[in-house]
Amino acid sequence: MDKMNFSGFRYLPGLLDRDAQERMVGLVRSALTEAPLFTPFMPRTGRPFSVRMTNLGPLGWVSDRTGYRYQKTHPDTGKPWPPMPEQIVDVWRAVADCPRPPEACLVNFYREGAKMGLHQDADEEDFAAPVVSISLGDTAVFRIGGIKRGGKTETIKLSSGDVLVMGGTSRLRYHGIDRVFTGTSRLLEDGGRINLTLRRVTKP
Repeated sequence: MDKMNFSGFRYLPGLLDRDAQERMVGLVRSALTEAPLFTPFMPRTGRPFSVRMTNLGPLGWVSDRTGYRYQKTHPDTGKPWPPMPEQIVDVWRAVADCPRPPEACLVNFYREGAKMGLHQDADEEDFAAPVVSISLGDTAVFRIGGIKRGGKTETIKLSSGDVLVMGGTSRLRYHGIDRVFTGTSRLLEDGGRINLTLRRVTKP
């Protein structure tokens, strides 16, 4: 990680111990009874994502043929997103250096073969607040580049309990998940990887 010396980018390996990870997974699973995982689709092409997702908190990120956006309700159930558990918000408080709480917690679930192409988190109004990412379950290859598409990228392996913070000049860096190594963690009963992405959405 010494080579990945990006301003505003912090990699916090093993920040969450096993007990904390198990509690967090339990809270997410409970929330799924209210806000089940759904399959997002790419705008214009209608191509399905390889990850399934849901959200926690007052706002949730969705993607369909009409575009990317935040909204207050689940696209399938029409109900408000479940509240964000305090244990998840506590991670934000510990690492984000932001006085305002997160408004959205995107829950991405990766099965074998799922990945996420290089993208910016740029659908928010407030870029002053960082993006905080929590990894749970199988190890994944995280790729990060610059603030413009193309150019040099670097990778690190994210294990269960690792946390990333992307703020400052790294807030809009392109990033994604190349692959997930199936069976590298026993945290999730049926395997796979959960990524929790905490964001501020609106300006104060």
